[in-house]
Amino acid sequence: STKAHVARATLEGIAFQVAELVSAMTRDFGSRLSSMKVDGGASANNLLMQFQSDLLGTKVIRSETLETTALGAALQAGLAIGYWKNQDEIAKLWRSTHTFEPEIKTPERVAKMRRWSKAVEAVALLSN
Repeated sequence: STKAHVARATLEGIAFQVAELVSAMTRDFGSRLSSMKVDGGASANNLLMQFQSDLLGTKVIRSETLETTALGAALQAGLAIGYWKNQDEIAKLWRSTHTFEPEIKTPERVAKMRRWSKAVEAVALLSN
């Protein structure tokens, strides 16, 4: 394994964990995502975002603003003092830079998730 292999495995691991979480939410709420909006430092990575889209089978839409924590606090402060009338007005400010579309078919997606689950189970058995 090279540093590149470890880096890619790390990025794929993030995407698999998010896919598991979204799958659990889908089961709990009974509805599927039509798309996922993303921000944060990891969302700058095109490989991760494409793989995430592939695993979810849905569009992944990257925000123009990657680091939104401070921005969110500022927007909420503006709302509190009346700079914006409501959250709908704030929502209109949101912009995307790129939309990632799934590039794999459902059978491949399901196979990848099954291999991931088996790998997680194997590691859990080893750690006991």
